[in-house]
Amino acid sequence: MKYLIAIAGLVVIFALSYLASKDKRRIRYRPLAQLIILQVVLAFILLNTTIGETLVRGFSSVFEALLGYAAEGVNFVFGGLLNEGQGTQFFLSVLLPIVFISALIGILQYTKILPFIIRYIGLGLSKVNGMGKLESYNAVASAILGQSEVFISVKKQIGLLPEHRMYTLCASAMSTVSMSIVGAYMTMIEPKYVVAALVLNLFGGFIIASILNPYTVSKEEDILEVQEEEKQSFFEMLGEYIMDGFKVAIVVAAMLIGFVALIAMINGLFGLLFGITFQEILGFIFAPVAFLMGVPWSEAVEAGKIMATKMVANEFVAMLDLANVTKEGIMSSRTIGIVSVFLVSFANFSSIGIIAGAVKGLHEKQGNTVARFGLRLLYGATLVSMLSATVAGLFL
Repeated sequence: MKYLIAIAGLVVIFALSYLASKDKRRIRYRPLAQLIILQVVLAFILLNTTIGETLVRGFSSVFEALLGYAAEGVNFVFGGLLNEGQGTQFFLSVLLPIVFISALIGILQYTKILPFIIRYIGLGLSKVNGMGKLESYNAVASAILGQSEVFISVKKQIGLLPEHRMYTLCASAMSTVSMSIVGAYMTMIEPKYVVAALVLNLFGGFIIASILNPYTVSKEEDILEVQEEEKQSFFEMLGEYIMDGFKVAIVVAAMLIGFVALIAMINGLFGLLFGITFQEILGFIFAPVAFLMGVPWSEAVEAGKIMATKMVANEFVAMLDLANVTKEGIMSSRTIGIVSVFLVSFANFSSIGIIAGAVKGLHEKQGNTVARFGLRLLYGATLVSMLSATVAGLFL
């Protein structure tokens, strides 16, 4: 039964993509079929094989060790606040380690290790996805550098890109997540779902973009110019990346304070006026979507509530809700897995402003272009999350 529902879900996702396509006649079905098969195979390997289990365990153990090192720095500054018996401090144990991960990314950038990896994985992907080198590079770079920073690395080309290529770049940025906050996610949801989502979203982004926004890049246009970072001393670079990581932690904390408080207030008002909370209403709206992704109907409203929270607030707020639901034992492990994969992306309303602002800071005209197709961007990125969660559900 779950396979029939999953097939129905995939048909609906592709139908929604096809109906919103800008040029249905230019959709190239061969690379699309290759990407879909590749995504299913990777989901099977990551979630249903010993090799996948080993890879996930290795990846998560690296981040577990890194978070342990980060805790040393946090403990040094904040004393005994994280001592046993005093409870988990979300800001200290989840957000502040971002500072350390950001510093490591800076070191890998400075030593040219990261640019090498991103460039050649991107070039390899371009052979499979039928898209340009720039689009493939950008997708990989987005998954490591983040949705704002990635545009800096290709700023030489931003002003030269037509709208359809700009859409694909922004869609990749919204469909993935930054490596600097992956460790934070792993403290809230199971690491294997984080790893699976990272991989599936990378390919899912190409799949949905190639339907929503099909085009062909000519050989003359298919160039990749990566911006070299300004020459800095090692410690100048390190200080900059540490401060960038701290800013991200503070921004996420501020967003959480604001969104959690607002949602609580709106839930209170709706409960007072209508006898039902705002999140419960959203849960009923998103329940059919959750069902098509493979969630049993008895759990679809609860799952839909969390999915909707991610979209209107952000993934951190939704992951906190999922963690509470998991503790209460309301949802089955399969549903938790499907929802977890759905949550690992930047597909929410606030990301429209973040991406448009990042591009506008580099090229004003292109920033305005991104703002114009912002809702379409969110639509595509949400379909990517749905696709990844549905494919993952086949093997859970």
